Amino acid sequence: MADTHGGGHAQTAQDYISHHLQNLQVCRVDGEWVWNQCAGNFWTINVDSMFFSIVLGSLFLWLFHSVAKKATSGPPGKLQTAIEAIVGFVDTAVKDAFHGHNKLIAPLALTIFVWVFLMNFMDLIPVDWLPWAASLAGVDYLKIVPTTDVNVTFAMSLSVFFLIIYYSIKTKGFGGFIGELTLHPLAPPTKGLGLIGAPFVIAFNLILESASLLAKPLSLSLRLFGNMYAGELIFILIALLGFYQLPLHFGWAVFHILIVTLQAFIFMMLTIVYLSQASQQSH
Repeated sequence: MADTHGGGHAQTAQDYISHHLQNLQVCRVDGEWVWNQCAGNFWTINVDSMFFSIVLGSLFLWLFHSVAKKATSGPPGKLQTAIEAIVGFVDTAVKDAFHGHNKLIAPLALTIFVWVFLMNFMDLIPVDWLPWAASLAGVDYLKIVPTTDVNVTFAMSLSVFFLIIYYSIKTKGFGGFIGELTLHPLAPPTKGLGLIGAPFVIAFNLILESASLLAKPLSLSLRLFGNMYAGELIFILIALLGFYQLPLHFGWAVFHILIVTLQAFIFMMLTIVYLSQASQQSH
């Protein structure tokens, strides 16, 4: 790879890949803020991931709010038609998957689907365009796809996890929530000599159900991150071909549109299903 960066030295393919997989980072070292010297620092902030996720979230809010304000009962324009189609699609998905009554679920599902889709869609921008423009402004590293950052996907999944806990306790009570973790799937003995084994059954249930509960945010975050990270890596490998990348880049981009949309849909649907389970009364 005969590309150059910074000091003008030739980049190898490994250098090129490593550079594109590096976030723009800031952290505190010895009481001072430093850039891109944060290896192993837990409190590192991935500035590019934060920037693009906030910008895309703001774009979503502005776009949908603007269309809602200008909505007409007459023949809708193309943008209004597209927005109405998305809202209708999400509304149908919520009605099919959420078995309960909660005014938060539909707006939450819409936010998740559109926001994750927009973040995923950034992967379709050629990998060198925005990093090259940023380098002209003195920014050495720039990753533009927030969902290829596990910190972003895990933070989103933790938000869903806290909602699961909240609605589980709200619907079933704290005792009911603990009961779900300790009294299922094996019912502890309640009389006779079997009472001796009841603590062991309860401990087994707690371990099993806790693992199942903790697997929910992990499955949400790692599935989205893994698919998007792999897609980004393929784009970077294709870019190594130089001018000859164009046919492959176009072909992979067309296929990747399906992945971009599907991963946003899966994240939304799993969120709806998990919150539906949390909102159901235990039996």
